[in-house]
Amino acid sequence: MPYFHQRVVPIMEIDPPISQPEQPVMHQEDKQPIPNHIRIKNRRKRYLDLHPDYFNSSLEIADPLLYDRLVRRFQTPAEREAEGRDKGYSGVLEADMRRSEAKLQALANPDPNATFSYIRGPDGEIIPEEQEDVPVDKDEGFARWKYEMELRFMRGDDHDFEYIEVDESEAYDDIAEEDRARQEEYFGQEEPTFVLEDGQDPQGETGILDY
Repeated sequence: MPYFHQRVVPIMEIDPPISQPEQPVMHQEDKQPIPNHIRIKNRRKRYLDLHPDYFNSSLEIADPLLYDRLVRRFQTPAEREAEGRDKGYSGVLEADMRRSEAKLQALANPDPNATFSYIRGPDGEIIPEEQEDVPVDKDEGFARWKYEMELRFMRGDDHDFEYIEVDESEAYDDIAEEDRARQEEYFGQEEPTFVLEDGQDPQGETGILDY
């Protein structure tokens, strides 16, 4: 009977083995606590996801010029009238006053980094100076305004909001999202490992083939 010698074959000369190392398993004891600032950020984002009504017209006073250029400019007279009814007389008066003051401030102290700027019209009125970076329609304008208000909320800049009721509430914990973040961090730090039975050698990684 002919005798066949065992030979060592470089792994690059063969096709990848069918068997693959199993993904390391993350056990309960491996879970790391979520840093407090990350947990607060997640809770605030979760609050906004559950309360889309946060983004209503009362936020106009947060940045009157931004709301004027991104949202109000696309409203029909009927929509403005309906918004006025929702705000009430005092709300409309406050919004108009804040908008006028903001325009005067922007005219007197132009900010080169501001999203929009204002100039004096031929009759002395304050009008917006058109720039390239302006929304093309109502949907785009509202989306941009909502994005800016979301960033403002996440930073903690809404001084009329009781952040403590969200920041310290476990009701706004997204357990699935936290587990996903933990696993990404865990697997990013771990070296690949093999889950083998007693006495079993890794297959397909040694470069040794037995015939």
